Amino acid sequence: MKILSWLLVISGICGLIGVRVMEDKIFYDPFLDYFHEANKNIAFPAFEWGKLVGGYLFRFALNLFFSCLIIQGLFKNKQWTIQGALMILIIFLITFPIYLYCIQNRFEIGYLFSFYMRRFVIQPLIILLIVPVFYYRKQMDRK
Repeated sequence: MKILSWLLVISGICGLIGVRVMEDKIFYDPFLDYFHEANKNIAFPAFEWGKLVGGYLFRFALNLFFSCLIIQGLFKNKQWTIQGALMILIIFLITFPIYLYCIQNRFEIGYLFSFYMRRFVIQPLIILLIVPVFYYRKQMDRK
């Protein structure tokens, strides 16, 4: 059973890495180059709203799936996996509309603010908080 847990964790990590490595090939995101340039004077890219939102939702679904594999593999607790997925979903539901608002206003709200909102939308950063919290919770349950 321990081998299966490690396979889940390794698969989840490899999946998240794969999403990041292949981002320019499998997702529609004209803002990749915009933010890679790190120049706020670069021209605002043209884009299609439908494809953009669909691409972000698809990327979120993949990140959520791989994050859940990691949580399940580490803690072997279906309820915690569901709680982790809900936490990730809540963060996405908060940050995604804010990021779309930033896009609609052509990042006039602030270049760095928009950059970091985008990070929360496209990267599974919350997993870096969930794992230590659940580890602490597991240690407290043992006592």
